[in-house]
Amino acid sequence: MVLYWLAWAAVRLLATGLFRLRVSGAHLVPKSGGVLIAANHASYLDIPILGCGMPRRAWFMGRMDLFSGPTAWLMRHMGWIPIRRERVDRTGFEEAIRRVKAGQAVAIYPEGGRSEDGRLKPGKPGVGIIVAATGCPVVPAYLGGTYDVLPPGSKWIRLRPIRVIYGAPLDFSALVKELDSESKKKDVFQRISQEIMDRIAELGGVQAPYAAGRSASS
Repeated sequence: MVLYWLAWAAVRLLATGLFRLRVSGAHLVPKSGGVLIAANHASYLDIPILGCGMPRRAWFMGRMDLFSGPTAWLMRHMGWIPIRRERVDRTGFEEAIRRVKAGQAVAIYPEGGRSEDGRLKPGKPGVGIIVAATGCPVVPAYLGGTYDVLPPGSKWIRLRPIRVIYGAPLDFSALVKELDSESKKKDVFQRISQEIMDRIAELGGVQAPYAAGRSASS
């Protein structure tokens, strides 16, 4: 716990000094209770920046090959939940569900991977699985500028402004009640993901990623 908050303070200080970090809506993140923090993903900086923006400790879902060896052990201790990207990772999702049910905050990136061009991608249904299993609120968050600072493939950090905007928690209890049959699960999970990504786009004032997807899922 102490190590987490030391890292939190160090990242916040560096981000403020180097990237003129601005955080809005942090007070909307519930101070206690199980919650998902759902954000867009365009840079390796997204995990530390999202973490240092919120006033409570969080656990972060991230792909399994991010860390290895002793570093993996350390990052697990810091709150990393490793996830296999090629399929729904039962082990990783069960850990996320367990932590939310235990009253903890878990951060997830519904797009499932980094955007290659900085624009929002359609979300995957995995976030809906956690929402349905826990009934937890979802706090949408928009990360702006992390792509400009460190886009995929870049070896150098650029000094650009970064902002984090947290939105009001979303309640999907009414939608989850529609899960009365196995055949509806995929549709409901995708609708949850779609609504979250739409809200993230709204927070950032950017284009939502579902212009084509709506006609396919409606």
